[in-house]
Amino acid sequence: MIKTAFRLFSFCLVLQALSACAVTPEPAPEPNVHGGILWVLNSAEFAANSLQTYRDATDDLVAKVNDKSWSALPEQTNAAHLPPAIIFDVDETVVSNVEFQLTLVPPFKDEDLNAWNDANKARAIPGVADFAKAARALGVELFFVTNRPCIADDTTGDPCPQLAVTTQDIVEAGIPVTKDRVMLSYQQPGWNKEKKNRRDVIARDYRVIMLMGDDLGDFIPCSRRRAVAPCTTGATAASREAATLKYQDYWGDGWYFLPNPMHGSWTTIK
Repeated sequence: MIKTAFRLFSFCLVLQALSACAVTPEPAPEPNVHGGILWVLNSAEFAANSLQTYRDATDDLVAKVNDKSWSALPEQTNAAHLPPAIIFDVDETVVSNVEFQLTLVPPFKDEDLNAWNDANKARAIPGVADFAKAARALGVELFFVTNRPCIADDTTGDPCPQLAVTTQDIVEAGIPVTKDRVMLSYQQPGWNKEKKNRRDVIARDYRVIMLMGDDLGDFIPCSRRRAVAPCTTGATAASREAATLKYQDYWGDGWYFLPNPMHGSWTTIK
């Protein structure tokens, strides 16, 4: 009897030891859903802010079109003879990808965003479609400059499948547009993540009367932490603040900022 009890006790000890050594599987990572995402998704304040921004821009349209000496690009000169144009960013300016942010498990990958955009109908930023319609009624050309990158699809041979997806997103937001007015990063040589390069291309043939965006880099060059040509040094919190104040007269007067507490160049700045 004593031997039997001892064997049972020993067996239990072995089981306990084995269970202690068992490897507990790591839980699957969860999306990083923070307050900024929830604010964009759920708050009436987000919609109100976006509507207010686009209404302010609409109110300024006639004056900016008629003032041939005006340009929203500080470095653009001698453009009075050029037709007017507006440059939009895309994500969080024309369309919201807040639902993608809800499902995002870091690290962010451009391929994941493109796949999500391809599979889901775009959510329009409040006010953008009416503003675009008003601008076109005045003869203003619309361009869409986004840092969604071209990533070639080796299976189809398409050098930039993201162009079709992005163009369709803009159309779904209520703005008819053709691919030749949509400019992605790496779509052409020299079109890197610094948007100044693409703004300069547009400025050759158009007087840029307004900039619409959600990131400092949509307005001011060299705003990213990592320097990208033609920038030679990366931005810091201090340099971004100084640049914002340097061009303070443009905010709300040619430059119109949409709220984005979810992502952007600000998240990496120190």
